[in-house]
Order: sequence, then C-alpha cells, then structure tokens
Amino acid sequence: MGRGFRHYSLGLILGILGLAWAWFGVSSTALALTTEQKLYNEAWKIVSQSYVDETFNGQNWWNVRQEALRQPLETREATYEAIQKMLASLGDPFTRLLRPAQYHSLQTSTTGELTGVGLQIASEPDTGYLQVIAPIAGSPAAAAGLLPQDKILKIDATPTPELTLDEAAERMRGEVGSTVVLTVIHPQGDQQPIEIPVKRDHITLNPVISQLQTAPTGAKIGYVRLTQFNAMATDEMHQALSQLEKQGVDRYVLDLRNNPGGLLQAGVEIAELFIEPGVVVYTVDRQGVLGSFTTTHQPLTKDPLVVLVNQGTASASEILAGALQDTGRAQLVGEQTFGKGSIQSLFNLSDGSGLAVTIAHYETPAHHDINKIGIAPDLRVPLTPITQDQVATDADSQYQAALKTLTLHNNI
Repeated sequence: MGRGFRHYSLGLILGILGLAWAWFGVSSTALALTTEQKLYNEAWKIVSQSYVDETFNGQNWWNVRQEALRQPLETREATYEAIQKMLASLGDPFTRLLRPAQYHSLQTSTTGELTGVGLQIASEPDTGYLQVIAPIAGSPAAAAGLLPQDKILKIDATPTPELTLDEAAERMRGEVGSTVVLTVIHPQGDQQPIEIPVKRDHITLNPVISQLQTAPTGAKIGYVRLTQFNAMATDEMHQALSQLEKQGVDRYVLDLRNNPGGLLQAGVEIAELFIEPGVVVYTVDRQGVLGSFTTTHQPLTKDPLVVLVNQGTASASEILAGALQDTGRAQLVGEQTFGKGSIQSLFNLSDGSGLAVTIAHYETPAHHDINKIGIAPDLRVPLTPITQDQVATDADSQYQAALKTLTLHNNI
C-alpha cells in the first residue's frame, strides 16, 4: 500500500481521530465552553485537520468557529443544526454529520446487514432533490422499479430538498413490512412525477453473484456480478473466482453495473485478484501530496476480461474499473460511470454521532480525475430496459456486447 492513506475508505471506512484540545494556543478550559459548545468544537477541529480543501471553500475557518460559539447552543438539536450549517458552508454534499442512529446504520451497512428499501442515493447540488445512484440488487426498491438516475421528489409527503442526505436515508429505513411512498421522476420517461410505494424489508447484501456460462464456440465464460464493496466482498469474490477457475473458465465478464461502491480497501483487494502488481489508485490530499494504493501479489486469474459499467457504477466501483481499464487488463462496455472521485473517512464524535469528511481525491493509474465526469467505456452500449431476471441473458444488450467483445478480441 502507498503511504498516507492506508486506512481510508471511499465513503464508508471507519476512522477515529485523536485530537488535542489545544488549538491556536487557546484551550477549551480557558474558553469555558459548555458541553454543547465542546461538541461543536470537536467537529470543527476534525474538519480543520482533515478536510481536503485548506481554504474551506474560501472561508476563514477560524471565524466560522468563533461566530458559532457566540451562540448559546442550549440543546443537542441546536448543536447538530450548528454543525450541519458549518458543514454545509463547505459546499460538499459528502462531508456531513451522522447523528447517532444514522452513524450506527452506516456502520451496520458495511458489514452486510440492512433494513429498509435498498437504495443508494446522492443529492443533486443544483436542486437538492435526491438522485438514485442504484437500487441494491434484489431489494424492495429494485422490485418496485426504481432505476439509476431517478429523481426522488418526496419521501412520503416531505420534499427531499428539505432533508439532508442522511435524514432522507433514515426516513426510508423502518420496520420490516411497513411502506414508504416515494414520489419519483424517471429521466427516461415522460418526466411526470409518479408515486411508488415501497415495502421495507431486510436487505441481503450478498455482494457477489457468479455463474458459469458456455459460449456457442464451447468457450467457458465466468459471469461475476459485484453489487457493492462491503466487508464480505473480497472473500466472496475470491471464492467465486476460485470456483470458476476450477471449472475451467477461460474468459470473464465482470458486472459492475449499479454498484454504488463502498469500502475503498475492498476495491483495492479485488483489483489485486485481476491485475499484475502495481498502482490501483492514486490519492491526492489537501497539500497536493500524491499517495497510492498498490498491489503486490500475482493475480488469481489472467484470463481475458470485459467489465460492464453504467451510470450507477460509482465510487469504489470506478476505482476498480479505472484500474482495469488504465492498466490494459480489461475493456469497459456500457455507459459513462457516475463520477465520484472523492474519498471520505468517518470520525467518531464523543456523543455517539459521527462525521463523514472528504479527506482526499483520487486519480486512476493513468492520472485521470473522474470526479463529476465519470469513466468513459471503451465501447458505449445503451441498455434496453430489462427486468432483474433478464440480466446476463439474451435480453441484456450490454452483456451480449461484452460477449461479442470477448469473441472479437480473444478468438473464442
């Protein structure tokens, strides 16, 4: 691994930052801060020491603190609102406060357990509406017909611009069997809002689906679908590839469509199963210092590989796809990816809440910055709408294009 970023993840990995109370020579005791002001100060210090932009969006960060601490902050809710206002001033939707229940839910989701509707979401910076990155495979949201790039206008009766990203996620969680109504616009439809009821359920986050398929020529093709990069992903991917190798597979299709990412470390470890030793991703911190994540072991398979991507391929998925493309290990087939090129780390606050803070940006091995741009596939293929059961079948136009690419370039 490269220096400096060994423990960071893309949006989900946990971190604890030990902080001294002294700052600019002024201690919390000297300022006689209240309990609520101390919590605000704790959050402010984390951002001060960790946030990727040293200008803090062109603000005097010390003055932001001083102005906030002039307020009484008499309740915990008032403190949370002050912290949210502070973070909002950075103009970065991925740097955010996670209240205790939200923080716990996020920690739980990385272990592969979740209850809710099964959506990965982002916030549109211009409108404040929610945008669907991807529904989780097999989730209630996927069954209800939610699609990547859908715009969510309301959750039940509440307009989504009135909610933070984590408040929106919290409203979509709930008791198994209960229903939430999402008001949605499909971008590929007639642009008319529709109400979609979604029944909450346990979300099974089995990240890897694999199967052996046989081409008309007799070649054995391993189809591997990776749905997210959680704590189980690396082991399950290793097991799937090992089993397919034992079955004599000589070509692979890796499906990263609608994979919203997860743990950066999992993305690097899975890249190591495919590529020769070398750089998987570069990281750039607030001082512009370049670090890297590298692989050191020989790949589990060197067989020809095509990777399927679409607009729901985001975050750690883009790191993996970018590494496979830039190193010449695989061709990408499908659509432009989502374009999330920033790295977040989670920090504990003393009351059980947490902060997600953008601590770096990343670049692909060829030094491409894909933030808000995405990765262009080698072969662009639009996807004709299909059902979940039609993925990786004759009805799946992108999958068929991947098979054709393997045939043309690898003589199978």
